[in-house]
Amino acid sequence: MAEYDFTLKFDIATLECEPETLLGQLYEAGCGDAIIGIGQPGRIAMNFTRDSKSASEAVSSALSDVNKAIPQAKLIEATPDIVGLTDIADILGCSRQNIRNLYIKYRSSFPSPIHEGSTTIWHLAKVLSWFKEKENYNVEDSLLEISVTNMKINLDRQIGEAA
Repeated sequence: MAEYDFTLKFDIATLECEPETLLGQLYEAGCGDAIIGIGQPGRIAMNFTRDSKSASEAVSSALSDVNKAIPQAKLIEATPDIVGLTDIADILGCSRQNIRNLYIKYRSSFPSPIHEGSTTIWHLAKVLSWFKEKENYNVEDSLLEISVTNMKINLDRQIGEAA
């Protein structure tokens, strides 16, 4: 068993329920291991710390628990997944400038961004794998595993919306 930290963000705009009732439903459905944020109208974010055999099992069970409590909730995003230079620097414990310099220096082998513009973003799993292999950074296996799982979940959700 390993401990996985991840956040699930949902759209609950169609839900007409008092926050206290919602929190109780989530707790009873098995979300007692989550810190729940309900500050933005029509949205809910849950930061889970879940013990499980795998990241996939941890996220799947959390999604199932949320679905039991709030069947009309629509997943917006599972994180960590999409990151910019500052996020990467924070995760690896170094400066943004250091990450930017490595990106520029190793552009030919650095993972391709999913968007390049005024803000460039990547899937965290691709970046962590690169840093672990090429730069010998200490990357926690559970973080890499959860980022791969969340990338797949987010891509599946996006493909489902496009169909």
